[in-house]
Amino acid sequence: MSSTRAAFPGLPWLLILLGSLIAPVLSAKSIAGARPNIVFILTDDQGYGDLSCHGHPVLKTPNIDRLHREGARFTDFHVSPTCAPTRSALFTGRHEFKNGVTHTIHERERLTPGAVTLAEILRQAGYTTGIFGKWHLGDEPAYRPDRRGFDEVFIHGGGGIGQTYPGSCGDAPGNTYFDPAILHNGRFEKTSGYCTDVFFRQATDWINRTRGRKPFFACISLNAPHAPLQVRPEDEARYAGRFANTNAARFLGMVANIDDNVGQLLDRLQRWNLDRETLVIFMNDNGADGGILAGYNAGMRGKKGTAFLGGTRAASLWRWPGTLTPGDRPGLTAHVDFLPTLAAIAGATPEPRWSSQVEGRSLIPLLEDPAASWADRTLFTHVGRWEPKASPESARYRMAAVRTTRWHLVSADGAREPHWMLFDVQTDPGETRDLASAEPDRARQLAAEFDTWWTSLPPYLVNEDATGPAVNPFKAEYWKQFGGAPPTK
Repeated sequence: MSSTRAAFPGLPWLLILLGSLIAPVLSAKSIAGARPNIVFILTDDQGYGDLSCHGHPVLKTPNIDRLHREGARFTDFHVSPTCAPTRSALFTGRHEFKNGVTHTIHERERLTPGAVTLAEILRQAGYTTGIFGKWHLGDEPAYRPDRRGFDEVFIHGGGGIGQTYPGSCGDAPGNTYFDPAILHNGRFEKTSGYCTDVFFRQATDWINRTRGRKPFFACISLNAPHAPLQVRPEDEARYAGRFANTNAARFLGMVANIDDNVGQLLDRLQRWNLDRETLVIFMNDNGADGGILAGYNAGMRGKKGTAFLGGTRAASLWRWPGTLTPGDRPGLTAHVDFLPTLAAIAGATPEPRWSSQVEGRSLIPLLEDPAASWADRTLFTHVGRWEPKASPESARYRMAAVRTTRWHLVSADGAREPHWMLFDVQTDPGETRDLASAEPDRARQLAAEFDTWWTSLPPYLVNEDATGPAVNPFKAEYWKQFGGAPPTK
């Protein structure tokens, strides 16, 4: 999903970012350059509807609901259909394909070395930076977060704890969600406890050691509630017997555990008198997956891995007590807006080396004023995931979409030829009525925009022919540290 420059005709991205930074001259209430601490919580495979504040009829998430109640909430915020692509767009401000990220495995999850990350920008602006949990933008040493702007690194490998794929993408051997071995600043540590508890505990301990010295950026990037649905028994028990499929209770229990940890984090921030000095942001990384088992998807069509709204709409909750006015922000917003927004809030000086890559917009106008005007824009979605070594053209129109505020053009099952459907998502958010025949000019216009965007991509697809190592780097380093070797056939 990406923003086109047509949204700001003739206006360079550098000037957009500079406009955010000089905003204090125009408004005494501007948050540009305010330099709060930033805590970013990103969950894995939790859908938009997997929150009680978004209408879930069974699940209870009182602490995330508090973020919703006390914060700015973007109600039409969109990410990518899968996890590594979303992360690459969040951390760079541009569409994932322009970062070379077209899959979650096969070396195509690696963030191109030429991209400048949010962590690098914040560190240059005087922040200390830490990541706790999931990285999933390259497991080889040159791609890891310590090379991409993070001072403190506490991560698992691959796309999830225990995952292993041919090539570089894979976690330490034998890992499960309980007592996982975690790579901490270049050395593995054998932890104790449930993974979500471990990541929050490590993050809050780091915040405690860091607070008061310089502003911090803590990225708590969870692998839960991604499958396999490994859950603490006491969390599963909260929803046991409520569903015919027992996996639903496991999934909801994992979300409930996340919610507990969010509450403990908020309590800590308040106890340390950091509450009003800290911007806490909560998001999920793609559409619903395991939550579908509980029978609720907030009325949307599609799920993870699809280009429908159910595959890309995400929670985006921003809480900053005393600074942000709570309430809805209904403008069409996206993951590519994350970097320019936080860069401006942090007072980062725009430099061509990173401002030139940014395709998103600063959300500061909407954060400051829920009623601020927000121009229409065009966003692109593509699930990627074509077969290894295959031409991207073979899947050009497979799970592809074009979105404006009102319209959503979707080709779900096309390949080299499109099968476009058109939805008016303002009157039909469930995407039940295909209007392509009734609105042929609109469909042709959006399809032409998609084709123009697609033809611009080849120079950026730098991972398509990559060949990974024979052994996952995390495994090789684990065996080197603790002894052992790959199992023989």
